[in-house]
Amino acid sequence: MTLTDVHGASNSPGAVPLQGDARDNDLWRRFAEAATQGEFAESWLSLQCTMVAGVRSALLLLGTPDKGPFFPAAVWPAPDFDVNHLVPAAERALKERRGFLAEHQPTGRNGGPPARTVHIAHPVTALGKLHGAVVLEVPGQSDDRIQDVMRRLHWGTAWLEVMVLRADAKAASQTNDRLRKVLDSVADTLEHDRFQAAAMAFVTRLATMLECERVSLGFIGRGRLRISALSHSAEFGERANLTRAVEGAMEEATDQQSLVVFPPPPDAPPLVIVGHDALARQFGAGAICTAPLGPDDAPYGALCLEFPAGRDPEPQIIELVRTIAALAGPILGTKRSEDRWLAAKAAEKAARGLGILFGPRHLALKFCGLVLCILAAVLWFMEGTYRVKAPTVLEGQIQRSVCAPFNGYIAEAVARAGDVVQAGSALCILDDRDLRLEHAKWVAQREQLLKEHRGARAKFDLAQVRITEAKINQAEAELALVQEQLTRARVTAPFDGVVMSGDLSQSLGAPVERGQILFEVAPLDAYRVIVQVDERDIGDIEVGQQGQLALPSLPGELFPLTVSTITPVLTAKEGRNYFRVEAQVQKVSNRLRPGMEGVGKVEIGKRRLIWIWTHEMVYWVRLKLWFWLP
Repeated sequence: MTLTDVHGASNSPGAVPLQGDARDNDLWRRFAEAATQGEFAESWLSLQCTMVAGVRSALLLLGTPDKGPFFPAAVWPAPDFDVNHLVPAAERALKERRGFLAEHQPTGRNGGPPARTVHIAHPVTALGKLHGAVVLEVPGQSDDRIQDVMRRLHWGTAWLEVMVLRADAKAASQTNDRLRKVLDSVADTLEHDRFQAAAMAFVTRLATMLECERVSLGFIGRGRLRISALSHSAEFGERANLTRAVEGAMEEATDQQSLVVFPPPPDAPPLVIVGHDALARQFGAGAICTAPLGPDDAPYGALCLEFPAGRDPEPQIIELVRTIAALAGPILGTKRSEDRWLAAKAAEKAARGLGILFGPRHLALKFCGLVLCILAAVLWFMEGTYRVKAPTVLEGQIQRSVCAPFNGYIAEAVARAGDVVQAGSALCILDDRDLRLEHAKWVAQREQLLKEHRGARAKFDLAQVRITEAKINQAEAELALVQEQLTRARVTAPFDGVVMSGDLSQSLGAPVERGQILFEVAPLDAYRVIVQVDERDIGDIEVGQQGQLALPSLPGELFPLTVSTITPVLTAKEGRNYFRVEAQVQKVSNRLRPGMEGVGKVEIGKRRLIWIWTHEMVYWVRLKLWFWLP
């Protein structure tokens, strides 16, 4: 917070102290009729000093709330009275935001003893914000008298709070009024769907609301600005001179990318106003205000307001015009853009794109465009290897089924699905107790028949010898069968491999029938890859083509493959049709297992990169066009 030099701070008429009721009435009259903040502050300080007896000097500071700087709003007893000795008390009141009193010992006059005085300071606050401070200089008196002066000063500052609140209410009312006018003007543009009707309603409403002689709206098209709507006039083509003059004034505002007021205010920046001067001289306009529409660096239109002679627009009106142009401009621009033929929209967008590409600005976009052109050329002329990709499944070259050799029961489960087994190792063991009993039965019967055979030979009974020999052969055949079944009760792996299916660990004691599949075993050194090729790509697949296989379970490792068989069998999956293509894996790893899924890519040949990346979309579009076209 800063203070300005308070010596001779005000040039407004002072309030010299008067005597009697007439002076008091005059002060109260001026206080009641104060129209400005300065008049109110001056009359209030004079009343305050008159009501407190013995006041020698006083200072009232006001400024921007909480920020400053704070300037002298009133000085008593005269505007040019030197009150610099009150500044320290005012600064302290502003800093501490509280009232206080401080003794002051001025230098005596004409060599006499110095007179003791007291500085009474109090901050001026409203709604919790600091607006200033007031300081009174009174002669040294009793404590009761000083307390009375401080109470009077505290009560008196309430009038200053009323002044501040009244000023805020007035500013809020003016702001609300401006907002209402802005919303009314914008509402007129939204009520109409077509651009011409919306533009005409907008300029006519604005001319009536701001009491303008004429309001014009123009947009830039094909390199020049043209009037699109004129207030209170549906046809303005015949008024060529007026149209050219207004368009010239609008072009001045858009070329300078700034709001132009004619005649220019004293504090306005220097701007070219030749077109505005010509418009005012030719058609008798009193004042002209032209606001560009659109972004500050690229306006696409302008709004021109002509006021009647003898009336200059106030600063509030100029700000209102600026706000209306900022809000209504994009709406009208959008309606104008949408209210055209499709060919015109496309032409404008193409011209805008070419302007950005070849214009003096937008270097980043130009660089991106150059990069895209180089990339397109590379994609068009360079070739790459075209590969057909498809989901794949790894299968064993062969897959052997292991079945139950006879009817029986599960005695022991040695292996199950996923186990790696060696050739001849047990997979499971069947219960052989019944077979062993059968084996013992035929062994005993064979011994019995051998005894009978020897007895028949001793008696030279040739017929009985032949009969017993036949029975012995039958018993030996049955015994051999039982022995073979006993041997096969231990179910073994046919070769080195992995068990693909079969888990009897939860079926111990369960019956099985002869020929029932118990296990499926696949080798670990011979695989084939089933490639599920989409029907759209099957025409590019040939036997002998090379490719690669990638498996999620073995990341970072690729397995070369060769297409061996193309089967003319379609399989429907997830709404699409696939051909079954078989391929051989050229490199076998001990980590490969049947059933692994992955992605295979079959190399077809050299193609352009642009074709490789776009042929699927092109085929799809061609198929859809053929389907829909008659």
